[in-house]
Amino acid sequence: MTDTATIWDVQNGRGDWVLVGRKLQDGNDLDTAVIISLFTDRTAAPDDVIPDGSSNPRGWWGDTDPQHPIGSRLWLLDRSVQTQEVLARANDCCAEALQWLIDDGVAASIDVNAFFPAREMLGVEITINRTDGTVVPMKFQWSWKQLN
Repeated sequence: MTDTATIWDVQNGRGDWVLVGRKLQDGNDLDTAVIISLFTDRTAAPDDVIPDGSSNPRGWWGDTDPQHPIGSRLWLLDRSVQTQEVLARANDCCAEALQWLIDDGVAASIDVNAFFPAREMLGVEITINRTDGTVVPMKFQWSWKQLN
């Protein structure tokens, strides 16, 4: 049985579900796993600086196992200026969020390349090298809430 497919909506910069007739589309399990891993909020670490100045560590309500956290800390980069340092942090956040795919044997390795496709945009290219030798490329872009 496959999962409900989460499809990346480029126009709106978010994952969404799609109806096929009267049912939700299923399949694309790897795509869905990557979207959930990257675009749900992982709880901030105690030493993380919260971008809005609050003490709210956010996190996702479905993240119930502290030993195996779900999501990414990409949200901590909101309001950052577009710099090479921020791209390096984005790479680290994505690699951290996707590490479970390697740990669970879904992928042999994962390559991450964050980039700025335009002003106020962040993009990431993900290459998943599966254990069976296949290579799965993915690319995401979304609005960047940088400080002006």
